Amino acid sequence: MMHAITQIIRQMLKGNSIDLLKRNGLTVGADCYIGDVYIDPSHTWLITLGDQVSLNTGVRILANDASTKRHLGMTRLGKITIGDRVFIGAFVTILPGVTIGSDVVIGAGSVVTKDIPGECVAAGNPARVRCTIQEFMERRREEMKRVPQFGFDYTLAGKITPAKKEDMQEQIHQFGYIV
Repeated sequence: MMHAITQIIRQMLKGNSIDLLKRNGLTVGADCYIGDVYIDPSHTWLITLGDQVSLNTGVRILANDASTKRHLGMTRLGKITIGDRVFIGAFVTILPGVTIGSDVVIGAGSVVTKDIPGECVAAGNPARVRCTIQEFMERRREEMKRVPQFGFDYTLAGKITPAKKEDMQEQIHQFGYIV
């Protein structure tokens, strides 16, 4: 019971924390998905998210680098700009001074230390461009021809049944796609 109450409070605070970050200057475009993330609360006005940005679980966006504070007496700051239609995978860290172009996918677990141009897929530590977004999507289109695909009724929101869960388990050998 206490765990459920804690989860509800966390969800409520998460929404409020994004609202608070916006009031403090965070710029967020239209139709963004912001999961359970950490956005530097100390310099939110230096962070801009374009339209249709997806920030997935564990993403960290840091506009400050305090590594200089003890030795130089000052903290280094940098603007962060994320373009439109950008997908940031789970547990990605974005460091100060970075611009990510539009139509970009950043792979899970990446550390973005430098600018990433538009229309590409980047991944790694540090994140590097791996291919164009067109090449990546073409590989996924080809993959979709070989693997099972599922409709909305195979989701929690679509009230998936135990039988459909079992069906999905049987059909997916490695990958599948869902609406």
